[in-house]
Amino acid sequence: MKRILCFFIIAAALSSPALAERYEGRPLIQLAILLDTSNSMDGLINQAKSQLWKIVAETGRTRYQGQRPVLEVALYEYGNDSLSMFSGYIRNVVPFTRDLDLMSQSLFQLATNGGSEYCGQVLRKANRELDWDRDPRTLKIVFIAGNEPFGQGPVNYVHAANESARKEITVNTIFCGNRQEGFETGWEHGAMITGGSYMNIDSDYAYGYIQAPQDDRIEELNRRLNETYLGYGAEGEEKKALQAQQDTNAGSMNRMSLLERAKVKSSASYSNEEWDLVDAYDRGTVSVDEVAEAQLPAEMHGMSGHEKEAFVREKLEQRKAIQAEIAALSTERDAYIKAQAEEQDNSQALDTAMIDALHHAAQKKGYELAQ
Repeated sequence: MKRILCFFIIAAALSSPALAERYEGRPLIQLAILLDTSNSMDGLINQAKSQLWKIVAETGRTRYQGQRPVLEVALYEYGNDSLSMFSGYIRNVVPFTRDLDLMSQSLFQLATNGGSEYCGQVLRKANRELDWDRDPRTLKIVFIAGNEPFGQGPVNYVHAANESARKEITVNTIFCGNRQEGFETGWEHGAMITGGSYMNIDSDYAYGYIQAPQDDRIEELNRRLNETYLGYGAEGEEKKALQAQQDTNAGSMNRMSLLERAKVKSSASYSNEEWDLVDAYDRGTVSVDEVAEAQLPAEMHGMSGHEKEAFVREKLEQRKAIQAEIAALSTERDAYIKAQAEEQDNSQALDTAMIDALHHAAQKKGYELAQ
């Protein structure tokens, strides 16, 4: 009986479609970020807040056999004594999602406290709790950052990393401190088991903002871009407000963060068809005529079916024009910043470490980087 049951479980798993099929056959990048939120890690959290959009923008450069992949992100915090002892002081803050505004909001809600950092245990939880895809093309990456020995806690990190390797998840470790200390305390070994990258950073590193000629225009276009979003359904109004709040949050860190966010919002990585009528219309997931008037934004109430579609189509055309200009200006800005910052050493920054590791893992998987 047990053999028959096992057979049906295995058969069901093998016949179940891979998650990537939800995205019409497009390749998928799954990125899980595991952050130490103990007392000493305020600098790390601030870097994650301010550099999220630059890291996301870099995933948008990847291609698999000419196709742009879809990005899903997840977030864990660990080492925070305000969390339950029975959970290992670990919390899955955000499961895999495409909602980048939700991810940003969740980062800004993190607070540091205490210090019982169990890397092996949080890695095992991420292995087992997240909905990892089975498509062989899918790039599955974990970034775990902290500053205590990697071997602390009740779960052997070697066992957890081997489990990651069996699932073809690449674990990249980021030690916040001296590189040699990270070697000596297991961080390099934790990455090596899965073929990932070991890096060390200064958790308190802060970028110096370099003003570029394109900055004012990009900010203006970003404000105009928000006006093309039409929140619909039960969450439409709330999600549109969340979008504006994440602009404010990014700007509160530094101007560079807001400009990087605007670049992401001009790309295919930023998709909100679940609440934005324009994205939903563009992707063919919603017929404007079929949305109940009560579920439409106030400015569309009283319109005829023809007027509704024309209104949404006009917003879509406006958005595409704005996004194209932001993308072009961002390319110019990147070149300008690169020329101005040639002598700046950013090797100790979180985004530098994550982007380098992302490139390494992507190329090993057969992904290419678009220029």
